[in-house]
Amino acid sequence: MSVWLPTSPCTPEACAGHEGSIASVPRAVLRLTAAVALILLGILGAPPVRLLPAGPRHTVVRAWAAALVRAFGIRITVYGSPGPEGGRLLVPNHISWLDIPLVAAAVPCRMLAKSDIRDWPVLGRLAGGAGTLFIERDKIRALPATVETITGALLAGDRVTVFPEGSTWCGRAQGTFRRAAFQSALDARVPVQPVRLAYLHCDGTPAGAPAFVGDDPLTASLWRIARARGVRAEVRLLPRIPPGRYAHRRDLAAAAQQAVLGASAPILLPGIPTQPATPSATDKDSANRPAASVHHWVSSSPAAANSFRTPS
Repeated sequence: MSVWLPTSPCTPEACAGHEGSIASVPRAVLRLTAAVALILLGILGAPPVRLLPAGPRHTVVRAWAAALVRAFGIRITVYGSPGPEGGRLLVPNHISWLDIPLVAAAVPCRMLAKSDIRDWPVLGRLAGGAGTLFIERDKIRALPATVETITGALLAGDRVTVFPEGSTWCGRAQGTFRRAAFQSALDARVPVQPVRLAYLHCDGTPAGAPAFVGDDPLTASLWRIARARGVRAEVRLLPRIPPGRYAHRRDLAAAAQQAVLGASAPILLPGIPTQPATPSATDKDSANRPAASVHHWVSSSPAAANSFRTPS
């Protein structure tokens, strides 16, 4: 692993425990079976769904993604509105592999993911069929090409989701937003939409079971989530940052981070510090290009919360 890659000090032992009630083994197996069935359905249904017009296609994808999260017994509440169609960079905090279907359940979009996900059994094929943009995150020389790929998708009118922390954090501790991907929004002159994700217990405290951190095996994460009860997920679609408000990606990334992470102070855990706001190693790479300002305001008025509820 390259030394410049963002890392998180969160570990499964310190962060991913579940303190609530536990589902029985048969119920956990049933949840996993339902999830696998939905994933297979997604793989088989992807080719015909891609042929649908944009509106029906987005509806189908959102319903499928919500059903996948619900299959694990997790209720979803979405705050805010996806807003109008058109290119947009979505930038959520990153806690779990569940973040991907969770965001897709709220907003139709393409995901940016590390290339090794493409080789995951079943899930890799599903991600590829969903239009995921894969990147070589351990090769700093690939960054300019990655920025150009994202820019092209944004110019084509796609919503693209990037997890700018660069690594998963447990939700109690938080990372710094890396700046490279924000250049794509500047180059394409599209809005940036901060998105705040949270997995919570019924009493509102952070839930550890969904956290996928450190060297946590995917199989262990799947089983831990399937056994957990009383977990709910929140997606908050925050007001969009209009193109032209910031001329440099550093300022744009800082504003997005403040919107996503600044509203609530992180819960400090022993041995799990928050990441200091150190300059990114990519600040001086060739992707650091100035972008012309476009003074175009995009307003966002949050709508009432929409809830997808599943008994847990």
